Amino acid sequence: MINGNHRAIVSTVASDSHTWNLVFLQLLLEEHGYSVTNLGSCVPDDLLVKECRELRPDLIAISSVNGHGHQDGRRVISLLRDCPELRDTPVVIGGKLGVAEGSYGAELRQAGYTEVFEDGVPAPIDFGQFLQSLPERAGVPV
Repeated sequence: MINGNHRAIVSTVASDSHTWNLVFLQLLLEEHGYSVTNLGSCVPDDLLVKECRELRPDLIAISSVNGHGHQDGRRVISLLRDCPELRDTPVVIGGKLGVAEGSYGAELRQAGYTEVFEDGVPAPIDFGQFLQSLPERAGVPV
């Protein structure tokens, strides 16, 4: 567990109005010692980028359950990675990312996500293990 000096931003994509997934994700991150800014549902791309640039989080976590996360997620990660100050920030996406059978993990990692956690698709590591695997940031041990 980390010591609480890490910051995370939790958000959905612009097309997703679900919120319980964000509450759960916020609580999970707080249990791992993160200070969390929860941007809520239906977050416009430009607002997400603006908040990330201002807050400079140690982790950006995007959750989607409406089945359009892979589409909106590709657009969002491109905008985040276009910001020099966010290029190396770990960004994850998870939830129900599509409506068709199959996985979107490889596609989204290729687009720039650090890790993808898909509903119903076995992940190589779980989210807690992922958090523990993050490198030391700003001199604060993980």
